[in-house]
Amino acid sequence: MRKIFIALTALMVLSSCVSKKKYADLEAKNKETQDLLNSCTVKLNSCLEEKAGLTATVASLKDHNQNLINSSKDLTMLTSKGAENLEKSLESLKEKDLKISRLQDALTKKDSVTLALVTSLKGAVGISDPDIEINVEKGVVFISIADKLLFKSGSYEVTDKAKTVLAKVAKVVNDKPDFECMVEGHTDNVPYKSNGIILDNWDLSVKRSTSIVRVLTNDLGVNPAKLIAAGRSSYIPLVANDTPDNKARNRRTRIVVMPKIDQFYDMIEKEMKKQSGK
Repeated sequence: MRKIFIALTALMVLSSCVSKKKYADLEAKNKETQDLLNSCTVKLNSCLEEKAGLTATVASLKDHNQNLINSSKDLTMLTSKGAENLEKSLESLKEKDLKISRLQDALTKKDSVTLALVTSLKGAVGISDPDIEINVEKGVVFISIADKLLFKSGSYEVTDKAKTVLAKVAKVVNDKPDFECMVEGHTDNVPYKSNGIILDNWDLSVKRSTSIVRVLTNDLGVNPAKLIAAGRSSYIPLVANDTPDNKARNRRTRIVVMPKIDQFYDMIEKEMKKQSGK
């Protein structure tokens, strides 16, 4: 029996390490995509400024030509050179409009997918419950569930009430095959007293995460390849751990539902290449 216990403990530690590596890779990809989106936004603003300048130039040329027309009854005073300059300015303005439209389309596609996911999740999970929060950060959707809905105090065994909530989450994830799901365990800052099985808050957060993953896969039919288990201990608090209520808020499981980042990265990259003429 002791050998079995040691083997299980080693397996859980190994699983935690692998999960942390996957989590780190995912966050790196997410940061890379966010940086690229920021770059697109800067280029978009630059194009808008250039468009404003060209618009002012066209207006000036039109005013100049109109003055020539007004000062003479002879419409031929609108020289071919002036007409040529006006035509070039209009063509340049159309080109800038096209580049702006492409950038806006790329960003709008990402926003529309995220909005659709939020709407779907809110309808399925039941946002009216104050212990369940759904929000968007940096292009991904977070479902935060208070631990009192999921576990008993100091335990990592999922309650029957939690399975009802998780069943709704599982349905949404299963309906979207192009999405991945990361389960994050979070604790407050009260040190966990080791009992030989759970060593500290790191251990507790990871075990709670893997417990949720097992329910999603074993009981609710979620594809294991779409799931990532991660433990964050007490180091990402929502609020200061200075009152019992605040500590209760920080004890939570956060389920991160996100489109596969590579899809958005490829989409933005193609639009950037179109602009540069490559």
